[in-house]
Amino acid sequence: CLLSAVAMLFVEVNYDLTEYLPDNAQSGIGLNKMEDEFGYPGTARIMLKDVTLYEAKQYKDRMENVDGVDQILWCDSTVNIYSGEDFIHKEDIEDYYKDGYAVMDVTFKEGNTAKSTSAAIDELKAIAGDKGCFTGMAVQNKSLQENLASEMQLILTVAIIMIFTILCITTTAWSEPFLFLLVMGVAILLNRGTNIFIGRVSFLTNNVAMVLQLATSMDYSIFLLDAFTREKKKGLSDEEAMVDAVDAAINSIFASSLTTIAGFVALMFMKFSIGFDMGLVLAKGIVFSLLTVVFFMPAMIFRFANEKTAHRPLLPDFHKMGRGIYKIRNIALVILILIVPFAYTAQGMNSFLFGNSAVGVSEGTQVYADEQAINEKFGRSNMLVAIYPNTSAITEKAMSDEIEDLEYVKSVTSMANPLREGEPEDFLPYSITSQLHTDTTSRMLIYIRTKSESDKAFEYTNDIRDIVKKYYPEESYVVGETPSTEDIKTTITADNARVNV
Repeated sequence: CLLSAVAMLFVEVNYDLTEYLPDNAQSGIGLNKMEDEFGYPGTARIMLKDVTLYEAKQYKDRMENVDGVDQILWCDSTVNIYSGEDFIHKEDIEDYYKDGYAVMDVTFKEGNTAKSTSAAIDELKAIAGDKGCFTGMAVQNKSLQENLASEMQLILTVAIIMIFTILCITTTAWSEPFLFLLVMGVAILLNRGTNIFIGRVSFLTNNVAMVLQLATSMDYSIFLLDAFTREKKKGLSDEEAMVDAVDAAINSIFASSLTTIAGFVALMFMKFSIGFDMGLVLAKGIVFSLLTVVFFMPAMIFRFANEKTAHRPLLPDFHKMGRGIYKIRNIALVILILIVPFAYTAQGMNSFLFGNSAVGVSEGTQVYADEQAINEKFGRSNMLVAIYPNTSAITEKAMSDEIEDLEYVKSVTSMANPLREGEPEDFLPYSITSQLHTDTTSRMLIYIRTKSESDKAFEYTNDIRDIVKKYYPEESYVVGETPSTEDIKTTITADNARVNV
């Protein structure tokens, strides 16, 4: 337990669900390509309240100089802010500034979960002060990491209180609930500590494993103690009663644990490899619960067995209820047969969310409140990145123009935008060209007016992918949260049938 308590501190937790996509997922291949050529940038969206156009520009310039920030997209890239408000058409800037509110799209140098990105967000918030609202994947991940630990501590505390209360009511000694929780606590600690041999686990696995292990394996210790109590009532000594109790309960414990292990091992056959991650950790947890109950709990029963803590049963006898259930067995069967078709149809009508944003933007969080405020003022903004070969400036310009003409596209940033026809790429500073071109590859930042996960987002992303493929049939990809979420959805839907079988 001491070794596990130390080892668990060194287990890395991964918050990026896209890393679990199968190798053949197009969004995953595209992300790897982009990371090799340009890095994997994190993204955020910032709204400033009660600022003039010039004040917003000053804030933007300060924010762009923050370590970890790659670039900030705002209306000053297409409009001369200093030309005077009388010379600026409102429709040219309304996507970025109106009624004293300014909204900016931020791209970071490193990924959404990088420490430099987290530090940059802190600095951006310090610059914005109470004028700032922040959302986007990088902000969501930071909020998730900061809040999840305290949230899970609360959940675990509630679970322990509820389980302890139930055990107090259903057992016949005040010491027994402490015995059960001690045994399960040891099993959970051993499971978390041995995660160091896996190296890295997902944030979902890391946080649900404790509660699921507690919930699914508590009954093993109940089986053993119940068997021990029955044997003691026969007048046997503690040692004899324990030997007979283990013999009597071991089949039930093995049957219960092995079926649970099999269920969790089935998750390991998912192509979305978070299933392997979660299945392995949970199955391992059940193994430790089994071993702890069989080898550790007998010794603890001797320590905790104390006649002074015994009390009369708090629950009534259920013999009459048992007889009643037996009498209505045929009626229960008919009711069940009638309900099953409706239940089967209803379960197929469920809808699910699959992306990071489904977890990172929950009601009650500051990120959720900020996102609602930004969307209410400026509408939604969802970044896609097109990756394609660096072969022809003319082809790139044609593709950029076609994408920009789509009604749901908010803005397009590519090498084709700032260059007038005939101008060489050398006219632009390296800080810009290096972010959009390498010797072999180009990328284009596309902002569309949708949330990251919706039918419209998937539809528009597929439209843009078709356009990119039209101009660059080979080695071209569209990446971002929406394409990744769509691939996650497709993969998990197929995985569900495989795991059930």
